[in-house]
Amino acid sequence: MKRREFSLLTGGATVAAGALWSASALAQTKAKAKPETAAPESIKVVAGTDYVLLDPQAPVEAPAGKIEVVEFFWYNCPHCSAFEPLLAGWIKTLPKDIAFRRAPVAFRDEFVPQQRLYFALEAMGLVEKLHAKVFTAIHVEKLDLSKVAAITDWVVKQGVDKAKFTEQYNSFSVATKSTKAAQLQNAYKVEGVPALGVAGRFYVDGTLAKGMDRALKVVESLAAGIRSGK
Repeated sequence: MKRREFSLLTGGATVAAGALWSASALAQTKAKAKPETAAPESIKVVAGTDYVLLDPQAPVEAPAGKIEVVEFFWYNCPHCSAFEPLLAGWIKTLPKDIAFRRAPVAFRDEFVPQQRLYFALEAMGLVEKLHAKVFTAIHVEKLDLSKVAAITDWVVKQGVDKAKFTEQYNSFSVATKSTKAAQLQNAYKVEGVPALGVAGRFYVDGTLAKGMDRALKVVESLAAGIRSGK
């Protein structure tokens, strides 16, 4: 969904927005949202057409010898929710030199509670267990998880200790990570979500790649180019 073309509906559980990619591309991604289809083939890509070359480059956290790939997402975004199964399967196929991480965006202040939710889950080692369930809660169960009280109630219902979650949610570390995520989205000039950043040098989204399934293939090709020294 495009950065400038969204509005929260009643309850904040769904989103009305201009599509970041076409309806056909969304259907394509849903159809391929299985682990066995997640590994993309290498394709020929063109700067300005399939991806954007960043200047200046964005900061990276990956150690030397690793290629950082960042997914930019928002829990309330229906396209991010549709993309998640495909992405989860793709992550399992990544070679050892890829350092993958997620960055929840904050296009507005209202996004911050969900930013903190993600980083609190990360700090508690609960991303694998609960990340996809957040999307399901919002987009399937139609829950409003836009406010801290509702977020906390939902997390507790998943069997998480309330005091420990609250401590992490309000921690300096989570606040710092949320701020850095917002700075990173700006460094990559993120125009909508879901989107992908590669090595601080390349930006890919569904509009450029003509679908998020193909966006993963673009990322693979860019990573291959980095490995070969291009």
